[in-house]
Amino acid sequence: MNKWQALVQEAAVLLADGAMGTMLQAAGLPAGESPVVWNSEYPDRVRAVHRAYLDAGARILITNTFVGSRFRLARHGLAVRAYELNRAGAQILRDEIAARPSTSLRSAQDADVIAAGDIGPSGELLAPMGALTFDDAAAGFEEQARALIDGGVDAIWAMTFSDLEEMRAVIQGVRRVSKEIPILASMTFDTRGRTMMGVKPETAARSLLDWGAAAVGGNCGNGPEEILGVVQKMRAVAPDAILVAKSNAGKPEIVDGKTIFPATPEVMAQRARALRDAGARIIGGCCGTTPAHIRAMAEAVGR
Repeated sequence: MNKWQALVQEAAVLLADGAMGTMLQAAGLPAGESPVVWNSEYPDRVRAVHRAYLDAGARILITNTFVGSRFRLARHGLAVRAYELNRAGAQILRDEIAARPSTSLRSAQDADVIAAGDIGPSGELLAPMGALTFDDAAAGFEEQARALIDGGVDAIWAMTFSDLEEMRAVIQGVRRVSKEIPILASMTFDTRGRTMMGVKPETAARSLLDWGAAAVGGNCGNGPEEILGVVQKMRAVAPDAILVAKSNAGKPEIVDGKTIFPATPEVMAQRARALRDAGARIIGGCCGTTPAHIRAMAEAVGR
């Protein structure tokens, strides 16, 4: 039994972490700069975010590699550093988990924490709608997965996808590196209950599970109410699946030129209970969520 299987069997609900990008922005990441570069330039700041989520009660943490594929790094002239920056992100998270103090909020029986390598969309359209071929996409995701796995992650989490074919390319790329590592797969259903590419939650659940995903669900989007509907629809067609809910802290709003996420920790805690009751097994936060949100959610649903 691997670490993922043991943890899933042990806990009825697993708390995932919250936002990374908005946390790094609060720590000084300049607008327009790739956060993945901080795995090399400011590893202590990245590690501090992981530490805060660990202390808040998260048991699945993701690496600072969401925009770490060669496709996204190419926009900053950094494609040649894809392996280096992704492996560094995995090692930062592994080191922080290994360094947890004995005074951690977690008890001895639930001490395990999963380090998940974060893979996000390429930012390109796959052929025939765009120029990126399926094979090139799979090769790029293979490169990223190899770096993350070499860096020591326990699982891969592909998140915020809208195109099922691109998600299939991720899964294929990961499987070229490892036949066994668990793959969590979540999409963003922020366009009237579907992804931007028109994918329904029910279709996503069936396809992703058929392709071997260990857990499926939704993340990002317009807040926890939207994710609740995703969970309910996925559970209707896949009642035995491990379902993921990792929403933004409410629907983002622009106030005085700044993006604000209105959901407070108390609101997110209430929604976490509703998500648990709807069948979500992995609950966390995306953009705008902080360690305070995750702590409140952990207390609401149990660590």
